[in-house]
Amino acid sequence: MPVAQAPTGHRPDTAGTVSVPTSTIGASTTRPSPIAVDLGSGQLRIRLGSHEPVRTLVGDRSARRCPVVRRGRIIDGPECAAALAELLRQHHVEVPARPLVVVCRPLLATAADQDMIRRVLDAVFAPARLLFVDTVRAAAIGAGAGAGTLLVADVGAQLSEVAILRDSQVIAGRRANLGTCDLAHGATVEMLADTVTRLVRELTQGPRAVPSAATAMARGMVIVGDGATRPDLRDRLAATMGIAVHRAAGPRTAALTGASLAAAAAARHPAGD
Repeated sequence: MPVAQAPTGHRPDTAGTVSVPTSTIGASTTRPSPIAVDLGSGQLRIRLGSHEPVRTLVGDRSARRCPVVRRGRIIDGPECAAALAELLRQHHVEVPARPLVVVCRPLLATAADQDMIRRVLDAVFAPARLLFVDTVRAAAIGAGAGAGTLLVADVGAQLSEVAILRDSQVIAGRRANLGTCDLAHGATVEMLADTVTRLVRELTQGPRAVPSAATAMARGMVIVGDGATRPDLRDRLAATMGIAVHRAAGPRTAALTGASLAAAAAARHPAGD
């Protein structure tokens, strides 16, 4: 399967993306209703608010002949905007005027990918501020595993991403166009596990290994996404890599939870973007 990679030392958080100080996560919010969005290849998710009771809207598009998001990339902007708007209508959610929106993006999303995301969310939310956070980073924050050096695998419906993070910042990552939905179309758990294992080894072995890889590996790997719900995949990964594989709590929504925390942090600290 095609594999993309981020070079060691890559820092995806640049101007216009969200920075989340770990010391602020969990503090009470001072501004109302920031919005978190996760545009996955399997589901669309939206969360309004953070620490007060929230509503998570899930749109399952598995029955669509032409999904609006494929391999982590929006392929039909108007249809994606319409699907998000329909979720809001179905759940009778009133979007606040000019909100702060934090949206998850895949590792190595291109400028064109981000521009498409921006256009879709501008159409739906008309945000005053739109900030991006890497999905693996949001998932680590949402899983409560952001501190220190960490190895994270996000095995989603159509995309698998592996990254090493240091204090909630991605320092290197890889991704492959293979996910759990492919298991219904000829792929096997062994193929999926072997793909994730290869991505991990590219980060942790050889002359291009990340300097802090040994520290991350010693802690084991945190797995999120739909793949984290499959014990057979977790067992295979642990066996092939020889490390502990930890299933995150709420693995399917960990990225959305992390984006929601990021939105709350950005609302409290607008100068920190």
